[in-house]
Amino acid sequence: MLNPAAAARRALPSLDRLLSSAAVTALIAEYGRSRVTEILRHALDAERERLALPDTAWDEPQFLHSCTTSLKQGSEPSLKPVFNLTGTVLHTNLGRAVMPKKAAEAVMAAMTRPVNLEFELSTGGRGERDSHVERWLKQLTGGEKAVAVNNNAAAVYLALNTLALKREVLVSRGELIEIGGAFRIPDIMARAGVKLVEVGTTNRTHLKDFAEAITPRTAAIMKVHTSNYVVQGFTATVLEPDLAKLAHEHKLPFIVDLGSGTLIDLEQYGLPHEPTPRETLAHGADVVTFSGDKLLGGPQAGLLVGRRDLMVRIAKNPMKRALRLDKLTLTALDAVLRLYLHPERLHEELPALQLLTRKAEDIAAQAKRVLPQVAAALGDTWRVEITACKSQIGSGALPVDVMPSSGLAMTPAAKKKTDVGLLATAFRALPVPVIGHIKDGAFVLDLRCLDHEDEFISQLPQLRLK
Repeated sequence: MLNPAAAARRALPSLDRLLSSAAVTALIAEYGRSRVTEILRHALDAERERLALPDTAWDEPQFLHSCTTSLKQGSEPSLKPVFNLTGTVLHTNLGRAVMPKKAAEAVMAAMTRPVNLEFELSTGGRGERDSHVERWLKQLTGGEKAVAVNNNAAAVYLALNTLALKREVLVSRGELIEIGGAFRIPDIMARAGVKLVEVGTTNRTHLKDFAEAITPRTAAIMKVHTSNYVVQGFTATVLEPDLAKLAHEHKLPFIVDLGSGTLIDLEQYGLPHEPTPRETLAHGADVVTFSGDKLLGGPQAGLLVGRRDLMVRIAKNPMKRALRLDKLTLTALDAVLRLYLHPERLHEELPALQLLTRKAEDIAAQAKRVLPQVAAALGDTWRVEITACKSQIGSGALPVDVMPSSGLAMTPAAKKKTDVGLLATAFRALPVPVIGHIKDGAFVLDLRCLDHEDEFISQLPQLRLK
């Protein structure tokens, strides 16, 4: 007579029998035979081990439910939309700028049909892919020529590698920035094949420091906009026009990396001033680099504008092909740049600008609307209160400037050290994950970037608190 464990294992169906069942046939139609077979085989192996334990029995419905859950979870994309309620508008880890509707529509068209990416319609010959955005960049910045690559670090690399390979570039010590992910200007310069010459001190650099550092091996003078930090106190920096004059007296190109970069004067929208490529070129810069996915509000891209002869050389660098933009990014960038041709409508159509300039009273009103639904979803074990927040721009732009906002602060009624962290995890586990931050023992949702309010509220009943 079989012992109970052996009898339980004997009740297991064969893999072939399961594959021919109606329930599994439906799974095969949805997920594919090879994937379903793999999941079933591993699940049967685990089931045999489980049934070796006492007081266990074969439960086919539960087994198939578990396999279906594994198939569903294993087929979900890892890249998914989230609610960015962190208080950082251009959040690097959450994709930075949200694309405008016109850019999304243009990308969809480019995805589903052939496009004239490198085809000149007027002549029928080969075209240049950068031409689709170059005309707008020239118009919006005043540059004589423009080049587009996949991010601003690549733009800096390409400019230096082209104009200063195996030679020296002068940079103030106070501008040797590090951006997210521990990427540093000195490292990029080294990879570009140029020698960094540090000028001045961390807090004070003078024009004479640059003048005294120029040698026959000097290839360029570079200024880096410290967009992600501020040095305050006893400081001195050299103005762009003065550096440009010095560089040109020695027949050297003057390169400026603006980092985040914006094409408009943000002060007209009540935001602090951030230098634009047009201003920098007017100050005498020969090449200016900046990002497309930060303050500009477009897709990830590195943009170079400036003097024609230098830009032609940069465009011909063999590494340009390795760093070039694909058709979808170019399409999105083209659509975003065209919005800037109508500045009077920009606030209505560019999501990044809308979020940055959102009125504090509108955010406060939204907090009052959503508080009851959040409180109901959490129950009486949590306190939910409206709290004043200070949003930041993010992505290395205007690091010390904040914008007044409102949010919801959630604290446990019975305080436990792990409660708030578990609540943050529960919000991240929602169908559309909600990303907030923990501050002073509370889980806080800054509502400045809360769009799709109805969707946010509708999924709150699915919040699972452990």
